Amino acid sequence: MKAIADNLQAVRERIGRAAKAARRDAGAVALLAVSKTHPAASIAEAHDAGQQAFGENYVQEAVEKMAALPELEWHLIGPLQSNKTKLVAERFQWVHTIDREKIARRLSEQRPDGLAPLNVLIQVNASGEGTKSGVAFADLPALGRIVAALPHLRLRGLMAIPEPGAPRERYAEVARAYEALKRELPVDTLSMGMSDDLEVAIEEGATMVRIGTAIFGQRRKERSAA
Repeated sequence: MKAIADNLQAVRERIGRAAKAARRDAGAVALLAVSKTHPAASIAEAHDAGQQAFGENYVQEAVEKMAALPELEWHLIGPLQSNKTKLVAERFQWVHTIDREKIARRLSEQRPDGLAPLNVLIQVNASGEGTKSGVAFADLPALGRIVAALPHLRLRGLMAIPEPGAPRERYAEVARAYEALKRELPVDTLSMGMSDDLEVAIEEGATMVRIGTAIFGQRRKERSAA
């Protein structure tokens, strides 16, 4: 338990230093602990150390963990298949990977009336490569307006995954897209940055970083399906 608690503290200190370097308030940067492939026991240890929000890639794996730890805040950060939208709409608090209207509409239609709107982020394709997930920058404004109008969703902002070793300009481009969206819609979240690049992400404006390895260590072998 001490190792995970120590790792969390070290990550929080990194966030603080990066925020200070960017002349930002460290409290304006949320930490999402990426717990995919790690057991519920490790997540419980992180929770005991003060972490509340956890990110998962695989829907079924996450639902199994929710049964053991229902009080936590759960974020889906992996690709979402159409046949999994109902389960996600019913069980998660956040979805980071909206990249098309069809998925957004299904989530809104399937979100139970008794629950608060589902917090969602639009994933942008930071690299512009056709093989990468995410919406193109040029298509972002239109999709943002559609998602923001759906009744059971709350559009919170953008998510991006710059490729390993990406130049700083890649992060800055995502940040500019976020600021442009923010001028049109009431968004407040830019999810960008992981264990290896959280500093540059924060310096370029990220308000949420997704950290897995630096907290939990190397991932176990990943499952093949979401």
